[in-house]
Amino acid sequence: MKSFMTKLLAAAALVIGSFSVASADDVKIIVVSHGQANDAFWSVVKNGVTKAAEDLGVDVDYRAPETFDMVAMSQLIDAATNQEPDGLVVSIPDGDALGPAIKRAVAAGIPVVSMNSGSDVSKSLGAVLHVGQEEYYAGQVAGEALKAMGGKKGICVNHEVGNVSLDQRCAGFAEGFGGNVKVLPTTNDPSDVKAKVKAALQSDSSIDTVLGLGATTSGEPSVAAAEELGKGGSVMVSTFDLSAEFLQAVADGKATFLVDQQQYLQGYLPVAFLAMNARFGLIPGGNVPSGPNLITQEKAAQVVELAAKGIR
Repeated sequence: MKSFMTKLLAAAALVIGSFSVASADDVKIIVVSHGQANDAFWSVVKNGVTKAAEDLGVDVDYRAPETFDMVAMSQLIDAATNQEPDGLVVSIPDGDALGPAIKRAVAAGIPVVSMNSGSDVSKSLGAVLHVGQEEYYAGQVAGEALKAMGGKKGICVNHEVGNVSLDQRCAGFAEGFGGNVKVLPTTNDPSDVKAKVKAALQSDSSIDTVLGLGATTSGEPSVAAAEELGKGGSVMVSTFDLSAEFLQAVADGKATFLVDQQQYLQGYLPVAFLAMNARFGLIPGGNVPSGPNLITQEKAAQVVELAAKGIR
């Protein structure tokens, strides 16, 4: 039976592959995200987008504003709508700011799939489905885990104030942790994050838990701050998302865990879904959760290599 199924799946793959190659120029999909492809997190998303385009044989264009700018992003969505693609993928860090542009795309008859952020508003704006994680719930999971590990007082390091998804992570963290959490606003400059986390730990010795909202932007500098103060063993540092350096810190016991939302899937799956929709009218019937998954010390070493390759 196993041999038969293996042959059957291989044959199906050949058929799909042949169709994709033959139809390589018939589907146009545009991706508009709020994160730049040169950012460590978003480069993985873009890798997923690129791989899906290659596997499915479709034309995909990835676009993002130069900085976290909702006006510029709204303009990019409008420009994409004017090109009448077969599908549009968007992240929604601010539903109020981006909603009108997304609704214009939907009104123009363009199937929209949201990814990464905006699970709470995606459906109301007309998107077909969302690929990502529910940020409040993910924060709650992280908070509960850190509380179970003995955490008593925590800070949530927010490197992108105004991003609704990050606010939801901190709120969920406070709920799961028990409410004894202070939000520490920073910029996305790692040196600024390290300085502010270091100052917070110095000013309040009872802080024993730090949750970053991005591995490279806030997680890694938080680990460095704790280490420089000699608190690497007494302060638990965790973060959302993955980086090779933070994974190594977890593997080495210098950090606690990472909350993995598997952003490669957030890039890959929306493109695949919209390609299947354009060609065959096939689309999942609901949202697809890509996380959260906690990467602890026993799992971290296995993921380091994939993170270095831009997949995790």
